[in-house]
Amino acid sequence: MKGLNVMTIGLCLLTGMVSCKQQPSQQQQAQASVYPVLKLATADRTLSESYTAVIESRQYVEVRPQVSGIITDVLVKEGANVKKGETLFIIDTIPYAAAYNQALAAVTSAEAQVATAKLNLTGSEELYKQKVISDFELQTSVNSYNTAVANLANAKAQEASAANNLSFTRVKSPVNGSAGMTSVRVGAIVTAMGESLINVSDNSQMYVYFSLPEKEVLALTAEYGSIEKTIAAYPEVSLTLNDGSTYGHKGRIDVISGIVDKTTGTLSLRAVFSNPEGRLMSGASAMINIPYEKKGCIVIPQEATFEVQDKIFAYKVIDGKASATQIKVFKVNDGKEYIVEDGLQVGDVIVAKGAGLLREGTPIAAASDSTKEGE
Repeated sequence: MKGLNVMTIGLCLLTGMVSCKQQPSQQQQAQASVYPVLKLATADRTLSESYTAVIESRQYVEVRPQVSGIITDVLVKEGANVKKGETLFIIDTIPYAAAYNQALAAVTSAEAQVATAKLNLTGSEELYKQKVISDFELQTSVNSYNTAVANLANAKAQEASAANNLSFTRVKSPVNGSAGMTSVRVGAIVTAMGESLINVSDNSQMYVYFSLPEKEVLALTAEYGSIEKTIAAYPEVSLTLNDGSTYGHKGRIDVISGIVDKTTGTLSLRAVFSNPEGRLMSGASAMINIPYEKKGCIVIPQEATFEVQDKIFAYKVIDGKASATQIKVFKVNDGKEYIVEDGLQVGDVIVAKGAGLLREGTPIAAASDSTKEGE
């Protein structure tokens, strides 16, 4: 009995010690954890998403000769800026000048024939009135005059053609732009409408081509009303060059294709950028940054969320306890915040930080001065 009493007393003491140790733990669990919280309000945000793009000249022209002959002079400097109408090459003018002079002479001769035929016709008309000549003779004079007039018109057409051919011996730039490379040298024989002598690209404005998924274009047209309204109202876009620098001028989307590429499921778009410093080069690649303006949206910090199987959750504070709520967020974010599209409402209070450490039903006490409205 004595041994039994000692054992009983020992067990009681042990039980008391365990009970004493458990009591603070239970009290601690019942005590609310202190976390910063956020009362949700609306805010405005502008985000951007980048897409691979290709830069092309606004106008790219292959300069071809319009007459055949031997190159007698190369005036263009490769890579230089040229103006519309500036002479780039000269083709041997001698045969074309001779042809033009012949055409001029033919016009002079035809004019003389017309004058002679006119005199004959006038005389015939007088004789006909006096009944000296017959109808046949009068009509012959009329026909001779008409033939002379037609010959003059033909001679003038030949003169115009010869003048054009002579002018075409000076091969000129059809646009303002930058001259490319050329292999044509003095003495080379060129053929009318043959191989290009040089390329000239108008780089004053550059076209930037890129593609967007069909769903995104549909979302834009749903927001703005139509493709035309989207183009008119869409904000300016920016460009990141291959060296990582941001291009100094903004651009605007001016074309949205109405045809979906069946292979990629995308639509082609084009933006226009001014290029006064000539930094943009035709054929270069870049990243175009498309802005998304979100007004009156709910914005929460990303550290206020946690993910489970690719689903995003936040903890709302309801009756002083954490309640996990699945949310839907806008596809673009800045790495710090989420724009919430569904799952939270204005006025909700959420745990603003440390959501990954919480459990469902955890009592929450707001940290001092932490209950702020989203901005």
